[in-house]
Amino acid sequence: MTENAAHSPATGLIAFLGLGHMGGPMAANLIKAGHQVIGFDPVPAAVEAALADGIPMASTAHEAAAKAAVVLTMLPSGKHVLDAYQGVDGPGLLSIAKPDTLFLDCSTINVDEAREAAALAVAAGHRSVDAPVSGGVVGAEAGTLTFMVGALPEDFETVKPVLELMGKRIVHCGDHGAGQAAKVCNNMILGVSMIAVAEAFVLGEKLGLTHQALFDVASNASGQCWALTTNCPVPGPVPTSPANRDYQPGFAGALMAKDLRLALNALESTGVAAEMGPLASRIYDAFAAGDGAGRDFSGIITEIRDKSV
Repeated sequence: MTENAAHSPATGLIAFLGLGHMGGPMAANLIKAGHQVIGFDPVPAAVEAALADGIPMASTAHEAAAKAAVVLTMLPSGKHVLDAYQGVDGPGLLSIAKPDTLFLDCSTINVDEAREAAALAVAAGHRSVDAPVSGGVVGAEAGTLTFMVGALPEDFETVKPVLELMGKRIVHCGDHGAGQAAKVCNNMILGVSMIAVAEAFVLGEKLGLTHQALFDVASNASGQCWALTTNCPVPGPVPTSPANRDYQPGFAGALMAKDLRLALNALESTGVAAEMGPLASRIYDAFAAGDGAGRDFSGIITEIRDKSV
């Protein structure tokens, strides 16, 4: 166990609920760091992978959470989080957890849902932190994720040493819901910028530029961005980008479409006069409606290329 983790109040049992492509590696990193973790996932393949990584598994979410000091959720949507907290056909996690349990939600959900989940947790006598992540599967496996955290200051200090075992950058964004607010803004930037980068490469092809020539210019000029220099949508210039692996994710198109819908919800609820975010949401919704759902989101370039004259 690291020195930071050993002196953190959050060193008791961690119930890790949701061990998919992101949650599984995150939980494995906690195990490697010496934390006591018990997991749960309803998907047999996720259970098999977790056991192979040395993660003890509970038979139910309630069993995992009942004695935990921290209940960490990594679930597909806000509805899943709220249903798990409150229960659907029986008691929810909030009612069976020990008093003053820290509920740490690393899912990506609506800001309003995150604030509702926090209010429910606090009303039930617990603490709440929302900490969505950025960095994809590669970051989850390497322990280099960025966590955007919404929490009271004292709860942030409690959970920070745990997050540091799964990520390299931990940012306290503000009170409950602020982590989700930062995530939705960040991913709107990412979706819009990837479309712009992809369109530029297709335009470059039409104008006779090689991919490398355009990359060498834009990556060292005002067009420089993460979508270009890390997740480049064409093979060659960035050997580690998904474009070199036939767009195997990475960060799947279905997840980008989901995150942009969350951004669209936030734009509509706040009355922001945005145009690029909603347009990017429509483009990725169409991409994810086909085989783009399971491809890296940088694969949007193939759609742009196919539709070009």
